[in-house]
Amino acid sequence: MPETPEVSRRLVLGGTLAAGALAVGIGSAESASAAPVSGTAPAAALAGAAAPRRRPGQKSMIGVPFEPHRTVRVGVIGLGNRGSGMTTGWSVIPGCVVAAVCDIRADRAKRTADQLVAAGKTRPAEFGGSADSYAQMLKRDDIDLVYIATPWEFHYEQGRAALLSGKHVVVELPVATRLDELWDLVDTSERTRRNLMLSENCSYGRNELAMLKMAHEGLFGDVTNGHGGYMHDLRSLLFSDTYYTDSWRRLWHTRSTASFYAMHGLAPIAAAMDINRGDRMTTLKATATAPKGLADYRERFMPKSHPSWNETYINGDLVTCQIETAKGRMIRAEHAVSSPRPYSRINSLVGSRGIFEDYAGTSPTGARIYVEPDHGGDTWRDFDAYRKEFDHWLWKELGDEAENGGHGGMDYILQWRTVQLMRAGLVPDIDVYDSASWCAPVPLSVTSLAAKGRPVAIPDFTRGSWVNLRTGLDSRTTEMPPVV
Repeated sequence: MPETPEVSRRLVLGGTLAAGALAVGIGSAESASAAPVSGTAPAAALAGAAAPRRRPGQKSMIGVPFEPHRTVRVGVIGLGNRGSGMTTGWSVIPGCVVAAVCDIRADRAKRTADQLVAAGKTRPAEFGGSADSYAQMLKRDDIDLVYIATPWEFHYEQGRAALLSGKHVVVELPVATRLDELWDLVDTSERTRRNLMLSENCSYGRNELAMLKMAHEGLFGDVTNGHGGYMHDLRSLLFSDTYYTDSWRRLWHTRSTASFYAMHGLAPIAAAMDINRGDRMTTLKATATAPKGLADYRERFMPKSHPSWNETYINGDLVTCQIETAKGRMIRAEHAVSSPRPYSRINSLVGSRGIFEDYAGTSPTGARIYVEPDHGGDTWRDFDAYRKEFDHWLWKELGDEAENGGHGGMDYILQWRTVQLMRAGLVPDIDVYDSASWCAPVPLSVTSLAAKGRPVAIPDFTRGSWVNLRTGLDSRTTEMPPVV
């Protein structure tokens, strides 16, 4: 049975859509990715464009649950650093088995299968050795869920193929890098009636989910703005000869100006603002600093014989996207991986009654808070007591188990919840519309930067259904079905 949202203070304090809010339209997949929207264009002209029409018989996937599964059988595509670790993660979730593993390098598939057997798991089928090995794996009828952890340039093709093969799909960030590809994944999900979900583990972070609950309970009053991003010094990994196979991630910095990975911070803020669930992102304008960091690192640390000396970097050290919503809220999403700095996802939310800031305080949680009427005197307070009060049920129930998972437990929570949703036949927390919306800044940042920072329209992938309040990551407590 689909989940139903609990009655919340957000229904009382969340406000209503402002009359006369900017109605930013959505062009076709081609025009929206190519033409910037003028900051002075009349709202009526912008609203005149329409989303691509659904084909006859094609219907929305909003509220469509998974069919119940006694056991979730996972097929993994991509067994590098991320894929191999997550394969282990899938294998330990109750009611989940890794049925098949695939990598273009056959030795990786064998190595992963050997590791699963050594851990007492059933040996998965192995696929590898060619670029189309994944297509052979998708022909199997003993796979319910496909998890994709290959380089970004393969996500769209492999995700689409998995949907067409009748499987549900979880794709690492981003699900696609072009606007027409994002639309096609939405349409393919709707036509196949299979769910596609962005593997956005940060949305399941403990602080992020507590912040979400606080926002939806009205603790911040009317939420007006938020800030999130991916601020991670990746220079040593980008120049490693082994970490990113064939240097695929560094090479993206030579061919695109995009905000590649900001959805790690954008997604939790969007969830707290009910994006696609009562509000939507309408316009984006991007700015970027000069690309100095990677060339400087190469100059200081890489030998002249290294292949990176043949590369020219064009991706800015800091790419910032300013996003406006239909309710007039603002989101700042940032991407910075080429400069020396401590790790941060920013994760900040502001409303008429208070503010939350992550990666900022001396609290053991790493966060700080200031809300009225609890606080005053211009003094930040620790987040500890608030996180205990607003701790999400997933962390209350799984916190001890999650601590053994990757990225502070977020990976385990994401995988456990995905399997639980499929086994119990529930509606996904993150659907294909969320996935497309959160990834849209990748191509749209390129378009805006090429237009000297002018705003561009963000498509409404829900085709109008964003106006309806519905549950998502703010889920009700449900049980994992027993393993029999």
